[in-house]
Amino acid sequence: MKPNYPNRVTLAHLPTPVERLERLSKHLNGPELLIKRDDQTGLATGGNKTRKLEFLVAAALAQGCDHLVTTGAPQSNHCRQTAAAAARCGLGCSLVLRGSPPAQITGNLLLDRLLGAHLYWSGSRPGSERIDEVVANLKAMGRAPYIIPLGGSNVVGAAGYVLAMRELTEQLAALQQNVDFIVFASSSGGTHAGLVLGAQVYGFRGQVLGMSVDHPAGELMRNVSALATATATHLGLGTLSVADSVVVNDDYLGDGYAQVGDTEREAIRLLAQLEGILLDPVYTGRAMGGLIDLIRWGAFTRGQTVLFWHTGGTAALPAFADKL
Repeated sequence: MKPNYPNRVTLAHLPTPVERLERLSKHLNGPELLIKRDDQTGLATGGNKTRKLEFLVAAALAQGCDHLVTTGAPQSNHCRQTAAAAARCGLGCSLVLRGSPPAQITGNLLLDRLLGAHLYWSGSRPGSERIDEVVANLKAMGRAPYIIPLGGSNVVGAAGYVLAMRELTEQLAALQQNVDFIVFASSSGGTHAGLVLGAQVYGFRGQVLGMSVDHPAGELMRNVSALATATATHLGLGTLSVADSVVVNDDYLGDGYAQVGDTEREAIRLLAQLEGILLDPVYTGRAMGGLIDLIRWGAFTRGQTVLFWHTGGTAALPAFADKL
């Protein structure tokens, strides 16, 4: 059975390239390493959320909405891409960010402002309360807001990564390339759920491994499984369960979300200096750091092929300059 994809708007530069990490592979003396460049999706420095936003913005427009509202951390890549998508499509955009404004505006925050987004801070209050206030104020002004969840991680957004798996399998077939593992950063679960479901739909035979950046493995596995099952229903695939295919590694959480340690610093420098590719400190740096460590202690070995799915986020690098 094939997915019944809803309408989407064109925001991303697709397909994103698959490249060989020849120098890093040689340096680590382990498996052959490939990289899927979703940092090159093109929307305000790119990233994985652009694929989700193609479906989410289409849904907003179909409902007659004229304003996007979403939430995230101060350096949220999702918020930056949402602001860019809104600008591209002539929509307003309000971002509800956790905590209080920092002393210096840099990284994604600077781009949010340049893109014309309205920034609101939740302070010590639950973000949901602040979102409700923003939405109520927008409606009082005669606007029609569309709420996008954290990370765009619902059944609408996750469809973007089901479709992305079709793109990858077609690329691998054209290259006559087998891949044993796909490794990527996993947090809000939308990318993970879409990839796991897409792997089943499009016959990918390797393992899809999410490297958690902030949640315990059990919690993230439950969230991803539930979202993947719901996404299958949303796409007309019936009650398809992928629970047995959801694999999470949470060994590299370090000191917590957005806390940069030696694992992230080494990964960022290695990729930059060996391949000329930039990672970010919160997501891809942590996931690649975990992959590097796993290779070193033999979890992945010579003769295997591992594809790292680069989900973007490099716009946040300047905000972490003092930690890098």
